[in-house]
Amino acid sequence: MRSTTLALRGLTMALWLMAGAAGAQAPTVSPGGPAAPSDANHPGKALYDKNCATCHDHPLETKSVPFANLRGLRHGTIYYALTRGKMKLQASTLNEKQITTLIDYVVGRQITDDRWIARMSCPADRRKVNLAVPASVAGFGFDERNTRSLTREQAGLATADFKDLELAWALAFPQAGTMRSQPAVVGNTLFLPVADDARLYALDVSQPTPCIQWVYTSDVPLRSGAGYGELPGSKRKVLVFNDVAQRIHMLDAATGKLLWKTNVGFTDYSNTTGTPVLYGDKVFVPISASEINIGGDPRHLCCTTHGAFTALDARTGRKVWTTHTMQDAKPIKDRGDGQFMWGPSGAPIWTSPLLDTKRGLIYVGTGEATSAPAAPTTDAILALDMKTGKIRWQHQTIANDIFLTACMRNPAGLNCPHEGQLLDHDFGATLVLAKRKDGRDILLAGQKSGTLWAMDPDDNGKTVWSHSFGKGSPLGGIHWGLAWDGTRVFTPIHTMPGPDGIDPNQKAALHAVDVDSGEVLWTYEPQPDCGGDRKQRVPNCMATGLTGAPTIIDGAVVEGSADGILRAFDRQSGALLFSYDTARPYETVNGVSGHGGGIDNASIVATNGYVFVNSGYGIMGGERAGNVFLAFRRKAAP
Repeated sequence: MRSTTLALRGLTMALWLMAGAAGAQAPTVSPGGPAAPSDANHPGKALYDKNCATCHDHPLETKSVPFANLRGLRHGTIYYALTRGKMKLQASTLNEKQITTLIDYVVGRQITDDRWIARMSCPADRRKVNLAVPASVAGFGFDERNTRSLTREQAGLATADFKDLELAWALAFPQAGTMRSQPAVVGNTLFLPVADDARLYALDVSQPTPCIQWVYTSDVPLRSGAGYGELPGSKRKVLVFNDVAQRIHMLDAATGKLLWKTNVGFTDYSNTTGTPVLYGDKVFVPISASEINIGGDPRHLCCTTHGAFTALDARTGRKVWTTHTMQDAKPIKDRGDGQFMWGPSGAPIWTSPLLDTKRGLIYVGTGEATSAPAAPTTDAILALDMKTGKIRWQHQTIANDIFLTACMRNPAGLNCPHEGQLLDHDFGATLVLAKRKDGRDILLAGQKSGTLWAMDPDDNGKTVWSHSFGKGSPLGGIHWGLAWDGTRVFTPIHTMPGPDGIDPNQKAALHAVDVDSGEVLWTYEPQPDCGGDRKQRVPNCMATGLTGAPTIIDGAVVEGSADGILRAFDRQSGALLFSYDTARPYETVNGVSGHGGGIDNASIVATNGYVFVNSGYGIMGGERAGNVFLAFRRKAAP
């Protein structure tokens, strides 16, 4: 059960309001005083060194947010993580004064001016959201098959336009450092969640200057992209998304009014990453877990959390059914200090779901185990019955993958597994339901092992073919998603480079793969660019991996890289059509200081002749934080 008191909840809310999360008000100042990371005499430095430095000073090994990126976050974001979120164990010995002092050292005194929201509000003739047109981006995969493909008509762009793209405008969000959430797109309205800003914006992009139609404000940071659909038995269009407190929000898409909010977590370390999907009378929600990052701490009794999948009543948010990826954990053995190891645990689901309405199935991928014994549902594809949630079949590709991030640096730790394989080879990429030339369906799945899988949905997920692009790694392989154009599946590969920029396991690349045979048709390998001032703008400029999900627009495939480069390729030949370095400072349409960074997760959509991309994903060690949402359009004729 959650142990957070009502007083702590109230204090968290108050701090969010002080940090500017309540709307377009006058400038506000977060608690604390000025601080600088070089101030060795600041009393918060000792607290940071004792409680935080082990992970945040070694971000590549621990998959933690680098210290430099922490400094760009809002006071409320860090306060939530320390008091109610996944860092509360690390802060469990700190009192309120120490927490305030620690955050003061990390972020200092902040002035958050949100008056730009009022200045950007739409005039009366642009304020109404037009929901009479179909959505072109209704969720993570855009459509029911998760193709991540837009036609020329949907995007307002043709392949030939990419050679003439230029930056149209940049929109920045104060004290944001994680631009991770993909907007839903309906006509000329983008429904954009901004994680650290704790808001979802309805943006009208029908004219050269965007404006805000409405704003929804959450009391805690948001997490996923936005899903869009229609409530059954009505014509009401709605949005669904999740936050860091494991809650699903449903809004009226026309007004931004909250219809309901439901907590789907079942332990303190459950979390929600994948974008929910509304279909029929249910909202389908994958549930992940964060013990992989905190389980290595010897103060934590590891590990008790596992993945799950739940269906909510679309009208009320009430839980209809929940499927767990394994049984509840039990004490297994003494870990060496009189405390027990717990298991099984793991198999989180951080993929957005794929709905196969023809077969009545939901397909999701799972991650590693976080303690022994490793369940057969880890590193697997699960097919769930859409009506009941029952697992109809499962296909595990790697057995005994037991992993905790802290064990990369200290394998002798009390919680570190002494059995199994320390791999972290999740299925994180959302699946695609493609078609072969003979008309038969085929499931496409990407894994952090660096393997692309093609499976038969009519034969319990039997492997049709697979293609390995290297050995993979905890930060390597195929991460968030794939894209399919009817013939080819576009497969991005991420790497975890060392100090010299080389990953011996695999190369960063984008591959076009034939769906029928698994043959690689073309490959693009990005090369590091550390020339000029780029080394200062992008400290880890050697990290060129492609981790986000690609987007197909007409005859082009568009992809971003960890070092902030946005590229477009001819999807047939692989020829480079367009390239732009987004990791730089910007003059913005809202007057907020802006800087780009890594491009990750699911960031690229298009409509009305614009390509839109989030720049700034400060979670992984190889990526620079940023706070901008960028719009590109074809250059005007001279």
